[in-house]
Amino acid sequence: MGHYNADWVRQYYNEYGMKEWNRWEESPVERIKFFVHLHHLRNHVRSTDRVLEIGAGAGRFTQQLAKITDRIVVADISSGQLALNRQHAVEHGFADNVEDWMECDMCDLESTFDADTFDVVVCYGGPLSYVFERQHDAIAQLRRATKPGGKLLFGVMSLWGTIHQYFPGVLDIDIPSNREIVTTGNLTERTVGPGRHYTHMYRADELRSTLEAGSLEILTMSASNCLTTNWTELLAEVSEDSEKWLHLLEMEIEASQQPGCLNAGSHMIAVCRKPA
Repeated sequence: MGHYNADWVRQYYNEYGMKEWNRWEESPVERIKFFVHLHHLRNHVRSTDRVLEIGAGAGRFTQQLAKITDRIVVADISSGQLALNRQHAVEHGFADNVEDWMECDMCDLESTFDADTFDVVVCYGGPLSYVFERQHDAIAQLRRATKPGGKLLFGVMSLWGTIHQYFPGVLDIDIPSNREIVTTGNLTERTVGPGRHYTHMYRADELRSTLEAGSLEILTMSASNCLTTNWTELLAEVSEDSEKWLHLLEMEIEASQQPGCLNAGSHMIAVCRKPA
């Protein structure tokens, strides 16, 4: 029996509420992760692109996409997150850039979107991590919705980067369960207990092979962060100096794309192209 449970994901994010909007500002480390994601968004989305943002949540990246293009379709499995996305679009003035808000499961999009519809698909925040063993179905569905030559941007949860950031909590888990988590990358009820966060965490090689198996050309891969994990107090001080802060971001963006650093962040980013 597989681990993917669409009803659990839907309920989890319906209950998650505003946390999805707020989480990118909870600390300087989270702000850096957001900026690294945004760097790749700005590099690969053009003003003329029609964009599908799948797993869009409450709209942090929708707001940024709206600064680039006015042809955005927002999609999410959670009606609660879609309602917040629409609310934020009105409150922050980017509603006119959104064509529609669609509730759907990324593993089954054929009844929702025609083939070869979007210039870019943005799948940030980890949606691919929540579908577990159905990742190949999800990639096939997103590839189908993308125009030939179009781009797909993914953000997934990272195994080693997550262990690095949350190491004290990791050591609180019993050793057999930890060994299973490290081997499979899966956080499930069996390994972390009931009422927890269930997801699949990727290694860089695994993500690369998964995307290539989906007939996608990988243009670039990056960690969401690597230099700055667990330096919250120092970063709070540095963030008050705009010149140092920008220099830090430059270093983080470059370092996070080095092969030896791909596994270091809590998330991994991959920019792909659907062959023409």
